[in-house]
Amino acid sequence: MRTTADRIRHTLLFEIIGLCTCTPLASWILDKDMSRIGIMSIAISMTAMVCNYLYNLLFDKALVALNRPVNVRPTWMRVLHAVLFELSLLTLTVPFVAWWLDLTLWHALIADIGFALFFLVYAFVYNWVYDIVFPMPVAAENG
Repeated sequence: MRTTADRIRHTLLFEIIGLCTCTPLASWILDKDMSRIGIMSIAISMTAMVCNYLYNLLFDKALVALNRPVNVRPTWMRVLHAVLFELSLLTLTVPFVAWWLDLTLWHALIADIGFALFFLVYAFVYNWVYDIVFPMPVAAENG
């Protein structure tokens, strides 16, 4: 499994790159002030960092419990991983988005689904590239 330092690097890089990409795009699409979207994005990012760390830790532990190698992630597993994370984060962020942007829960859900779709694709690509750049450690075999 990944080390704590590696998980922290993974999370910080994910959020920094995501914020720099998503904030201007969301400001333009929602026709909201960049600073308002930026503050909201940072708040969601902080929530996502904590959730990301815990979610990935639990995901890896589930793989170990299911006796699956943590360093082998076929495409279907990467898709499942990204979708389940975004759904869990959506449940936490919709009320905040509604309040912060003065939207109905329905409009906040639509806006947050837009964020989720962006981050769904982004998470898939980011995690794939991250695993290439920072490969998962391979456990030494007993011999």
